[in-house]
Amino acid sequence: MHPIQNQIGTVFIPVSNIERSRDWYSDILGVPVEGEILFGHLYVLPMKGTGLVLDSKIYAEDRVFRVPAFHLNTTDIGAAYAFMKEKQVNLITPIEHQHWFNFKDPDGNVLMVCKC
Repeated sequence: MHPIQNQIGTVFIPVSNIERSRDWYSDILGVPVEGEILFGHLYVLPMKGTGLVLDSKIYAEDRVFRVPAFHLNTTDIGAAYAFMKEKQVNLITPIEHQHWFNFKDPDGNVLMVCKC
């Protein structure tokens, strides 16, 4: 048995305003705003699989994701793109190869949605 597992536990996303980011991500992901903000700067999003933690303590403009560090899954890339457009999310690419697109969160973190 190897002492380090080949499994990602969680990804930390630097955000400037924990409450605003909690609400924005919860809306985009369709998850309830539940749980508390921990230690005044952490919010654990209720996810399936690998976790996402919003963290305002690690935020600085030069620390936001300039390229996607992960992607969010979808089974319908067209519906996902239309949904994000309707939500007026900053879409920075069109749907590429009928497979994925990139967008920015309110802090400028570049994220991806990918058909899997």
